[in-house]
Amino acid sequence: MNAREQLTEAMTELLWERGYAATSPRDVMARAGVGQGSMYHHFSGKHELAVEALSTVTQELTGESSLLEGEGSPLERIKRYLLVPRPGTQGCRVGRMTQDPQVVVDAELIAIVSGTFDTMLDRWEQAIASAIAAGELPTTIVPTELARTLAAVIQGGYVLARAKGEQGPMDAAIRGVVSLLDTAQSAVGTDH
Repeated sequence: MNAREQLTEAMTELLWERGYAATSPRDVMARAGVGQGSMYHHFSGKHELAVEALSTVTQELTGESSLLEGEGSPLERIKRYLLVPRPGTQGCRVGRMTQDPQVVVDAELIAIVSGTFDTMLDRWEQAIASAIAAGELPTTIVPTELARTLAAVIQGGYVLARAKGEQGPMDAAIRGVVSLLDTAQSAVGTDH
């Protein structure tokens, strides 16, 4: 791994652990095991490094949401994505950035975060619309609303798990929303 990759990985880890506001260039260099010369050879400063690190993280997360476009029926894909193991107590690497005051006021950083959620919501909406068209979910469901509900359940699961310091609340939130989807599926044919 070269110095640029080491710095990017270190910043990625620190963003998740501490957030942008609480991470200094010195922290990143120490974690990466590189000197100041390497840092400023590859990046103009903390902001440019954070943009690269956050972009890398969001690409990974949007890659994971491609499960919504994979094989199986639309509802199976939705459930499969919901049931992907998530480290609840660590929190969402992207969602946590919305709690960082410096990220929220930085147009470039918040655009990366917002764009990631937009991509994920779009995939949710498409999968939900497909499930409705396939007769797996009632036609009374509004895809944009259910997509935001599912995203909120996942993000809320992270918050609850972090608050309790244990994985259980995340897993319970996911089981609950899967149960609701099962109930909605059983209502197909009774919606008017």
